[in-house]
Amino acid sequence: MEELWAPPSPAAADMIRSLCERLLTEADTFADAISEPAVIALNAPALLADASLLAEDRELNRSDLVQWLTSNIQHPGIRVDPYVGPRTAAYIGDLVSRGIAPDFAAGWRAALAVGWRGWLTECVSRSAEPDVLVEVLDKSAHSLVQYALDSVSVLREASLAAAMGNAGAEAVALIQLIAGGAPMTQDFAEERLSYRMARQHVALVLWTDDPHRGMSLDKAVAALRSTVPGRALLVARASVGARWIWLSGPEQPDLHHLEKTLVNQTQIRVAVGRPGHGLEGFRSSHQDALAAQAMLTRLGSDRQFTVYADVELVDSLTKDRPGAQRFVARTLGPLAEADATLQQALLTYVQCGFNTTRAASRLYLHRNTVERRVSRANELSVVKVEDNPAYVAAALLVLEMIPGIAATTAG
Repeated sequence: MEELWAPPSPAAADMIRSLCERLLTEADTFADAISEPAVIALNAPALLADASLLAEDRELNRSDLVQWLTSNIQHPGIRVDPYVGPRTAAYIGDLVSRGIAPDFAAGWRAALAVGWRGWLTECVSRSAEPDVLVEVLDKSAHSLVQYALDSVSVLREASLAAAMGNAGAEAVALIQLIAGGAPMTQDFAEERLSYRMARQHVALVLWTDDPHRGMSLDKAVAALRSTVPGRALLVARASVGARWIWLSGPEQPDLHHLEKTLVNQTQIRVAVGRPGHGLEGFRSSHQDALAAQAMLTRLGSDRQFTVYADVELVDSLTKDRPGAQRFVARTLGPLAEADATLQQALLTYVQCGFNTTRAASRLYLHRNTVERRVSRANELSVVKVEDNPAYVAAALLVLEMIPGIAATTAG
């Protein structure tokens, strides 16, 4: 690339190289600090609502950061060539196919504001010579600003190329509009998607935390097709690491059957929305599934199959994590750190309507074993199950989703 300024002196180059080597060891932390303000500045609500796309956006920010740091280790203080690898190209293609047009320039401005402050702090804390510090700041400012300008240009070119080569974009964009609540007639949606809306729908989000394993998503979809005969299946490629799926039929599907089919696909995770009817049910079930996915991502949970109707209360409680920690501690007390089998027995007992026989059947245990565990768990709990079963069950659900929360509350 054309050089627009003179290279730094040996002393300034050594300092830039040293700073970049140190910051490279903290690339994940630095990327996290940059990502949140940057993604908000993109002004793309559909991106913010999708946990898979957010993960890819964070990876893009980390990739950009590592590219600049490693380039400045090799050639300090010069113009850095942006790199658009296969993963970034796939992410841009996913955005285009869903009609998402982020303001990349605004995102980069927000990222630069945070990144420059962090860089400035490092420079000032590690420089003993004012003249060298001034030169380091001058050269690195040129390099960072030009890198941002070049990156925005490259991203726009990649978006244009993706738009020209995406034959399925219209269908995915229509699904995005429906899911987002855009006014639309049921007949119009059915005609364009070749999918019957006037039925019961259940929406699923299938995703993988490793986009390089995207093939496992397609295998899961194939397995789903073969095990739900008589049901229509609509599949949309939401991103390189996620698929949106709708199942429709005269009745809602057996969720236990779906779980058995999909949990065998060990590299994927599944979020399921509530069943709903018609166009509104198509939309609301999808929103539920996305909410479940976002909650699992927010909590760092590795749960593989999640039905939103089972965890909606947990979602509400854990949006204020410190509040959720206090709630668990005050409700369960010592039970929060007891053996997981006691917690599971008490939760299942409540979920089965205080029916020990049903709980034993679900847990594949003898009835007497369940009774003993429930009794012991209730002894340990601060709030007794007979006094406030809703609180006890909610606290146990939070604990099930975030096993480490008990240790946090103890601190």
